[in-house]
Amino acid sequence: MITKRIIPCLDVKDGRVVKGVNFKGLNDVNSPVELAKYYSSNGADELVFYDITASSDGRKIFTDILRETARNVFIPLTVGGGISSVNDFERVLSCGADKVSVNTGAIMNPSLIPEAAKLYGSQCVVISADVKRVDGEFHVFARGGRDDTGIEAVGWIRRCVDAGAGEVVLNSIDTDGVKQGFDIDMLKAVCGAVNVPVIASGGAGKIDDFITLFREVPGADAGLAASIFHFGEVSIADLKAAMNEANIPVRI
Repeated sequence: MITKRIIPCLDVKDGRVVKGVNFKGLNDVNSPVELAKYYSSNGADELVFYDITASSDGRKIFTDILRETARNVFIPLTVGGGISSVNDFERVLSCGADKVSVNTGAIMNPSLIPEAAKLYGSQCVVISADVKRVDGEFHVFARGGRDDTGIEAVGWIRRCVDAGAGEVVLNSIDTDGVKQGFDIDMLKAVCGAVNVPVIASGGAGKIDDFITLFREVPGADAGLAASIFHFGEVSIADLKAAMNEANIPVRI
């Protein structure tokens, strides 16, 4: 049986890890290098590194911080932020990333996903969708959750997977940082629409939220969280022990 993955997320702004609520009100947390070292040696299955203002600032990802972070990580590393061309894929991969996450770049350039998948393989291409409810419909947002594209999210994610994306990170803006649980309805809709791994992101506040996620959405492959891990509210070891006790397959 395939184990469920636990993935801490490093949202990086100006070289520091930050965290907010609903993608707003960002507060400083720590050095991405130090946090990456910690998670790599304390049970995380993978790690996600987002340069969260690269797209909105119209710049490329900060490769010096990324390179130093990657040097200290011995688990798979997914990197995103300001990815708009296959050259950006190459640059990020050469800095030590294992997978590359794209959101705004795929919206602006629909050929990016198939081009990257052809060059590097679908397993390397991650569609990271920032999604929020608008008038009862799931909409894709661009530029770090700032711009409503008006694109219906589930269909968009399905098209990205059909084009070559090998994994989906579903970021619920509605539940981000609220700590009241993952967005179960949104996750069910996306997991029912694609046949690649789906990572749930946004809303984790306690261990039981992960148990609920994997029980209610068995198609979800991983749970991603930030602040509860960063601030020591939940340890990965305790979370995995609880998952194991609940008969949810997990790497101990």
